[in-house]
Amino acid sequence: MKHLYGITSAMITPFNKNGSIDHNALAHLTTYLIDKGVNCLYPCGTTGEMLRLSLNERKQAANTVIRAASGRVPVFIHCGAATYEDTSELLAHAESAGADGAGIVTPQFFHAEETELINYYTSLAKSVPDFPIYIYNIPQCSGNDLLPETAETIQQLCPNIIGIKYSYPDINRTIDYLAINDHHFSVMQGCDRALSAMLSLGCDGTVSGIAGVFPEPFVKVYKAFKQNDIRQMQYWQNICIQFCDILKCGSNMSYFKEALKLRGVTDSYMRLPQLSIDSDERDILKNRIYKLCDHTNITVR
Repeated sequence: MKHLYGITSAMITPFNKNGSIDHNALAHLTTYLIDKGVNCLYPCGTTGEMLRLSLNERKQAANTVIRAASGRVPVFIHCGAATYEDTSELLAHAESAGADGAGIVTPQFFHAEETELINYYTSLAKSVPDFPIYIYNIPQCSGNDLLPETAETIQQLCPNIIGIKYSYPDINRTIDYLAINDHHFSVMQGCDRALSAMLSLGCDGTVSGIAGVFPEPFVKVYKAFKQNDIRQMQYWQNICIQFCDILKCGSNMSYFKEALKLRGVTDSYMRLPQLSIDSDERDILKNRIYKLCDHTNITVR
């Protein structure tokens, strides 16, 4: 089974001014990220504003990325939704559409007990037994936390659950996830500011929203790590941290969209109730991005 690894870009969903998905921009973004050297793509997740999209829109966005990628890199579609039925439908669509795998966030808002989480994931995974799935644990947003022992039980029951995308900066928890299945469980850490540290622990890589805007320094960190060039890895990790700080670590997707606009990649808007940042904040963002890009020879428009 294919798996996520290296620099996996969590992709934005570009919207037109009227709120519809800009599929041409999404296809262009897909090619842009691949050309910049990312290893995998992860659309329709948190960075993709999944909760702002209808089922049909999510399917259409998945189709666009899969077609545009055209097998050049693995594409894992995030399929987690508010209901089990919607998640199951998105999961079936991702498999039939030709995705390489899927991610599924924990149930959201309402508390789920351990037995409920086990039943939820095993039922979904068994519906697509030959399709690789990553559990997606982002407890600060979903309201549910997936403990390592729970994840291990799920993995033992469903071999096609091959890993976890963990978007919380807890090193000890990350170590516990890495030990699942006798250390044969893929862990993708979403803490962009600690990529090099997480790679050194044994993580396969990162699923990164920042790398969906400025992939270059993240790609350089991963390449330096694979080449055991510690000095270069540390240098580019510091650049990654600066980009994370400028883009608010993904706390407001408008920063991502405005930065992509500055790069000449997409001209995208926010969907209500979220608003685009105002002109003063855009000017600050522009100045900080241009200064850092000038220092690192990363291109902007």
